[in-house]
Amino acid sequence: MASDKENQEALPEADKKLRDYELVYIVSPEVDEEALESTTGNVNQFITSNGGIVSEEEKWGKRKLAYPINRFQEGNYVLTRFKMEPVWSRGLEASLEISEDVLRYLLIRVGS
Repeated sequence: MASDKENQEALPEADKKLRDYELVYIVSPEVDEEALESTTGNVNQFITSNGGIVSEEEKWGKRKLAYPINRFQEGNYVLTRFKMEPVWSRGLEASLEISEDVLRYLLIRVGS
């Protein structure tokens, strides 16, 4: 099986450019401040370890959810703006999916 670096090298040069992204994710309200820092650190670590650049991170704090998610009525919202190669977006989403602390996420490519 080919590694991620080999897959990346096989891509056309146009697909290796850094693109702007915004990621909003909701962390379980049951996690303490230390676990929240760990979760945001893991997201930022994934981005930077794959050649991305985190430009901004905003912690919006605990807010009420529009509808219950896993029986939670509120969650800790975090917005992260960053640049990353498009090939890594699926890996980031997979990482967020398997995280037990992340209730929901939305990854958006900004610009064209």
